Amino acid sequence: MYQTIGFIGVGTMGSAVARAAAKSRMAEVILLSNRTPAKAEMLAAELAEAGAAVSSNEEIARTARLIFLGVKPQMMGLVLSPLASILREREDRFVLATMAAGLSCGRIQDFVDLDCPVIRMMPNTPAAIGAGVVQYCGRGVTVEELDDFAALIAPAGLVDSVPESLIDAASAVSGCGPAFAYLFMEALADGGVACGLPRDKAVSYAAQMLEGAARMVLENGKHPGALKDAVCSPGGTTIQGVRILEERGFRAAAMDAVIAAYEKTLKLR
Repeated sequence: MYQTIGFIGVGTMGSAVARAAAKSRMAEVILLSNRTPAKAEMLAAELAEAGAAVSSNEEIARTARLIFLGVKPQMMGLVLSPLASILREREDRFVLATMAAGLSCGRIQDFVDLDCPVIRMMPNTPAAIGAGVVQYCGRGVTVEELDDFAALIAPAGLVDSVPESLIDAASAVSGCGPAFAYLFMEALADGGVACGLPRDKAVSYAAQMLEGAARMVLENGKHPGALKDAVCSPGGTTIQGVRILEERGFRAAAMDAVIAAYEKTLKLR
């Protein structure tokens, strides 16, 4: 059990995971640190009932049993370098949990020059409202520690263990995917506005439709292609819209977006 956990970096991803951990009520103390102190202060106030408090990188490195690293990959070395000696001097067991795209568990160990347990996780922003996806893997971590980690962040949504060899590909789909979905949602709403719908209704309809379509896939287990076919009546309106999407390369563009995100992640290693 992780009684004291700490977050170094509470930006978009860090704060989303912190909120999920707070909802689990598994940790007694949640320490928060951020380059911009105001962000940590606001989040600590929001999560005060769950034991959240503002702290520092050094204090978290000294005391937290599980240390979340909500740091961009290009900044990871700069953040961990001054903490390495503190971590090496610790006599108790601790686990580092990195959210940085592209950085392997081994790279995190290299940054602190220590063969410590590391969990690599890839959350997405909907984790903040309990509708996210978090893939994770570990190096030097016990089964019990991984199970406790998964239970701690379970309120984030779907929490799935994957081999580290697949985590970059998984992130390209579910980590980057919300941005792709928002772009599609915005385009649908723009189309609705062009046809005369008020903007607020067009956005609401598009968002609810995407949520419903996603639930259809998750709850009935049918292939998305089969569900698409079920909407397309012969000679109907929907198949004409699908025809335009196919003509304009919608499917290929979506695939290429995932592949481009994946390839960019590989360059961060």
